[in-house]
Amino acid sequence: MFGVVRQVAADVKSQFENSMISAQIPGRMRFLGTIAQRKELPTLTELRRLWFEMQREITESGKSVTFTADLRNANGELMRQQTVSRLGMFNAVANGKFLVWKPEEGILAELRKQPSPRFTATIPGFERAAPGSQVPLAVDMSRGAILEVVIDTPDLSERLEQGGVVGYVTLALGVLGLLIALIQGLRLYFEGGKIKRQLASEEPDTGNALGRVMAVYTENPAIDVETLELKMDEVILRETGRFEWGLQLIKVLYVVAPLLGLLGTVVGMIQTFQQITLFGTGDPKMMAGGISMALVTTVIGLTVAIPLTILHSALAAKSRALVRTLEEQSAGLVALVAERRHGAR
Repeated sequence: MFGVVRQVAADVKSQFENSMISAQIPGRMRFLGTIAQRKELPTLTELRRLWFEMQREITESGKSVTFTADLRNANGELMRQQTVSRLGMFNAVANGKFLVWKPEEGILAELRKQPSPRFTATIPGFERAAPGSQVPLAVDMSRGAILEVVIDTPDLSERLEQGGVVGYVTLALGVLGLLIALIQGLRLYFEGGKIKRQLASEEPDTGNALGRVMAVYTENPAIDVETLELKMDEVILRETGRFEWGLQLIKVLYVVAPLLGLLGTVVGMIQTFQQITLFGTGDPKMMAGGISMALVTTVIGLTVAIPLTILHSALAAKSRALVRTLEEQSAGLVALVAERRHGAR
């Protein structure tokens, strides 16, 4: 019996050290440690308390309780007597943040980085919940292990940082291309509206491209057909340049973006092989930085190239449609002048 009690006390002490319930019930580890190392037979009172502590751990693991305890925040600073809400032995939260149990320090601590808002958004309701009510809460059934893995997953800003200089340059070019596409898209949209209104009017308005083409005809009523055609071609050519503004640059950007991604891939693989040369392949984490850069820059390059390609195609189609409208109207005016000249003869 003496040997069994010592062994059970040691096993229970080990389990209690890794249980966040110990934050609510401090001091029991000292008792268990004493029993596990005793040279004398345990007393009946000690046996009863050993059973009681085991039973209390089981009972508390099925409760949702609120208590006060010392915490350590994400910066490592000690926070005295904070209100903690605990769900069994799975989750502990305080001040709208998830906590983890630090057995080496015997204290609850805030995660150095909280999970995504869809998980932390459930904490305030759980902290304010009345006894007996039912509220949602993101539960880590692994007693903190999954939370540690989740916070180690890089977010968007950390992913971009893994891309290094090549990734930031690619993103900057993508933003430049999107701004050019947005500006030109708005210009073509408003210009298309003006041209539609001009089609419904016979009076030329020089505030739009079609009006400037029609003005060539109205301002030169006695001009011959060949000269009129040349002048209209000149105006259409000038307007075409305005319609195609920025399209060549967008085309260059969506071609360059995946090439920059490929450059980042090569640079990342070079870094990986350097790490392998220096430290070998024993620790995969040593190679993670280079591999991450290789993959992230490729993703960034494709992410930039795909929308720019689509935007370029859409803007080019809109530009061609407007130019076609100008050419059709100019051809109609030239044909009208030719018919009049032929009738006059």
